[in-house]
Order: sequence, then C-alpha cells, then structure tokens
Amino acid sequence: MLKGIAASQGIAIGKALVIKEVKPEIKRIEVANAQAEKERFKSAVETAHKQLEKIKETAARKMGEDKAQIFEAHIFMLQDPEFVGAVESKIESEKVNAEYALTETVNMFVSIFEQMDNEYMRERAADVKDVGGRITNILLGIESPSLAELDEECIVVTKDLTPSDTAQMDKEKVLAFATEIGGRTSHSAIMARSLEIPAVVGIGSTIEEINQGDMLVLDGDEGIVIINPDEEQLKKYRAKQQELAELKKELMQLKNVETITLDGRKVELAGNIGTPQNAENVMHNGGEGVGLFRTEFLYMDNDNLPTEEQQFNAYKEALEKMEGRPVVIRTLDIGGDKKLPYLPIGDEMNPFLGYRAIRLCLDRKDIFKTQLRALFRASVYGNMKIMFPMISSLQELREAKNIVEEVKAELRNEGIPYSDDVQIGIMIEIPSAAVISDILAKEVDFFSIGTNDLIQYTIAADRMNEKISYLYDPFHPAVLRLIKMVIDNAHKEGKWVGMCGEMAGDPKAIPVLLGLGLDEFSMSASSILRARKLIRNLKFEDAKRVADEVLNLGTGEEIRKYVEENIK
Repeated sequence: MLKGIAASQGIAIGKALVIKEVKPEIKRIEVANAQAEKERFKSAVETAHKQLEKIKETAARKMGEDKAQIFEAHIFMLQDPEFVGAVESKIESEKVNAEYALTETVNMFVSIFEQMDNEYMRERAADVKDVGGRITNILLGIESPSLAELDEECIVVTKDLTPSDTAQMDKEKVLAFATEIGGRTSHSAIMARSLEIPAVVGIGSTIEEINQGDMLVLDGDEGIVIINPDEEQLKKYRAKQQELAELKKELMQLKNVETITLDGRKVELAGNIGTPQNAENVMHNGGEGVGLFRTEFLYMDNDNLPTEEQQFNAYKEALEKMEGRPVVIRTLDIGGDKKLPYLPIGDEMNPFLGYRAIRLCLDRKDIFKTQLRALFRASVYGNMKIMFPMISSLQELREAKNIVEEVKAELRNEGIPYSDDVQIGIMIEIPSAAVISDILAKEVDFFSIGTNDLIQYTIAADRMNEKISYLYDPFHPAVLRLIKMVIDNAHKEGKWVGMCGEMAGDPKAIPVLLGLGLDEFSMSASSILRARKLIRNLKFEDAKRVADEVLNLGTGEEIRKYVEENIK
C-alpha cells in the first residue's frame, strides 16, 4: 500500500498504465550559423503555439473556459520576450544549438520558481517545464505520449502529469491517476477535481514499485494506492465504489431543496469560487449562493493590474451566472503567501502579519477605488455583497467604508447606475476583530469568519509549517469560543454570520457550527450536497446542546470525541 496526498475524491480499480519520463540527453553543440539556429527555434515555438491552441480548445470543451486559461498562460509564455528572448540571446552569444539554449533557460526559470516561498508560485515551475519540454520534443522530433487515444481502461501512473496531459485525457478510459510528485494545488490535481477523476499525488519514489499492468486500487479520499490487491480488498473497495455511486445519485436529489434541520432551523449553503466560471459548479451542486469570491485570482492571472473594465466584466458574469442568488465578493486579498510580480511589496520578516489585504488597499487607494468602481457598476446585475478582508480595527473599517462612499459619489456624478442595496461586511480572521465584534457589528451588515487565518493567528501556528501542523486545530477551544463570541455579537445587532474557511465544509465541524448558530456555510462546490444531507438529518436543538457542552472542554481531542459520541 502506497500513501500519498488525496487530490481528487473517488475510488478506481484497474490496470496500471505506467508512463516513464523520457529525458532526452541534451548536449552542448557549437553552431556555425546562429541565425539559422534561431530560425529553427522560432519554427518550433510556432508549432508549439498551434499545438497549445488545439489543447486549449479541447480543455475548454471538456472542463470549461476557466481551466483552459492554464493553456492561455502557456501560450503567453511562448510570446514572452523574457523567456523566448533569453533562449535566442543564448544561441546568439554562445553560438550553441537551440535545444541546449532552451534547456539552460528552462532550468534557470524553474530554479527561480521552485525557490519561492509561495506554494502557488512553486507549482508554476511545472508550467515552465511543460512548455520547455514541448518545444524540446519538437526540436528533436520526439512524439509526446498522448492520453487522448487509449485502447483500454487504466489507472495512469507517472512521475507527474503536465496540464497538457490532463487536458487531453480520455475520461472514458482513464479511471484515475497517481503521481510521484505534486500537491493539492498543482494543476493536475485541480483538473482531476474538475474532471471528477480520482487522483493521488505526491506518492514519492515508492511509486516505482508499480509495474506495467499491475492491478491497482486507488482511493482518492484516503490518498492511498494498493498494488495487486487480494480478493478481500477488491471486494471491500468494489462495495465502497457502489456506495459512492449510490450516494452521488442520492445527493443530486437534494440539489434543489432547502437546507433545513429536522426541527426546522434553516441555514444557507454557499460555494467558494476563484473565477466567474466556478459559479457554474456552485449552481450544478445546488449552492444557494456564493459565500466567497476570491478576487485576487483576477490579479494573479494577469501580468498587470486588471483594468476596471476587466473586473467589471468578471463580477457581472459571476452575478449573472448565479441568477439572483447572493454573491459575496471579497476585495483584493494580496500579500502573505500571495504575491504579484508586477506589484512589488518587498521582503517582510512576517508577511502574514504584514502589508497585505485591506492594509495594502487603504494605502493604495488607486487600486482599491478601481476595484470598488467595477464592483458597484456590476451590482445592478445581481445580488451582490462586498466584504473587506483582514480587518483588525474599527478605524480600518470606517476608512474602507468612507472610500466606498467616495466611489458611489463619483459614479453618481458620472451618471453611472449602481445598486443601493449592496450589503457591506467584513471577514473575521484576526482575533482582535473577534474580540471587538460587538463594536464592529454595529457598523456592518454581516460577518464572514475566515477560519484558515483565524486559527493560525489565534494559536500562533503557521498553517504552512509541517513541523507544527499538529498545533493547527480547528477544534481548539479558543477558536470555538471566538466563533461563538462573533456569532452572538452579530445576532444581538440583528446581523447574519457566514463562514468561508475550510472548517465550514468539514463534516465533523458542521454540527458544532450549526449549534453555535452559524447562518451561512460556504465551501467548495463539491462539498455542498454532502453538507446539506448531513444538516437535514440533524436536530438544531441537539447540535446546540453539543455546542454548549464542548465550549467547556479543554482540548480539541476531547471536543472531537464528544461530538463523535453525541452526534450520530
């Protein structure tokens, strides 16, 4: 049994198709005619461009326009003067063959990306390798292995899957895939979830124990791969497969029903999205709204600050796709582990406690106002709510609200319509905001609790640091007490409270959060129907009693045990 990272849910049973990485030996060859070599390189780039355009069309058809944007980034790389120019410059200055100049340039860029602190940026090294490998194969006349045309069903086993591989994958034949490297945020993992193909990534070198044609069981829920399972294991996992298939059918029947407990308490289940296209997933899975639209992806997918018009179109599209359901849009949350190469912030000793989110926006009012103008212009196309991230004081909230009023006055003067019915809220993710939530509640329309940061700030445990991951505990009594305080203080002022952190979709946490009085749970779209089924089988009074009891317990472990024993 091999252990990796659970990247995409589901069970698959099938034969292994092992794809070995073919690494051509690239030698340094001096060339007499550098210009001719540059022309050969340009021709290979043009061929790569045509291939990627075709792959992008396939990806858009199979997985949606948002996933196809990955290949837009690859195409952009082929047109990037820094990348292409570096290769041509090396051919010219060193009089070397194109393959060698390309390999050296790719290695340089990969090394830069892999040394970055930001996991998202480290994952981008795979994009550079993908593009570089494609051009190299064209130069050498090597045919790349294709997963688009397979003879039989299989579980793909390889070192890593490039975005191109995943996009072309024949979903009817590829039952699942396992990779040696990668994480939950790698492109292959994201695409596997989009295609609803089970996947386990990051297995490490033990993946070499899998041979061509081995029978495999891959469990994308637990992150395990079993090689040549015995009859008892096969029986167990076939039964689990059947259970999951039946559960999926059963859950889809809940798509258009309300989320109400057995004793009549109604809550709202919403989805977290990063692009307007993700709103379709929320609708498909019965979401009652969007509880978090992470607008930073509009900035991270650009090589310049997105214009007011670009942002307006994105917000308008999300609102229209949700057909009148509420869409909570978070203003720019850049900084910490999310950096923009075109917006240098500088090195900070503690970036998570530094110049980020609302702090950056209040300092760079030009950026903030552009976003707010786009938001209010789009507000007439649906049910939009705006929230500010990382608020730590009343002063910050008031300053942000003053800028909102300035923007509305500007739009009025310009005769541009906007909705006067836009709720303004804040994220509660800093303990200081939770402690003064009684004061803040008087000046907002709602709170949304961002547990990912609230937990790490409350316990002083970096959620990215594996050595202290045991400290990062959503069930820590201090975290639950802060959540209770925030909900109670909001309700006293007649305001609603949502949660958009990972905790909101955790089946073990949902009964406690329900009992604490949470009004809205926002999670990944694929978790919505499971959460609905769970809540519809609970009594609010039982959940409330359990929540009251756990607030008096001393450790997260005791709380988990109590919940398991008292919520069936």
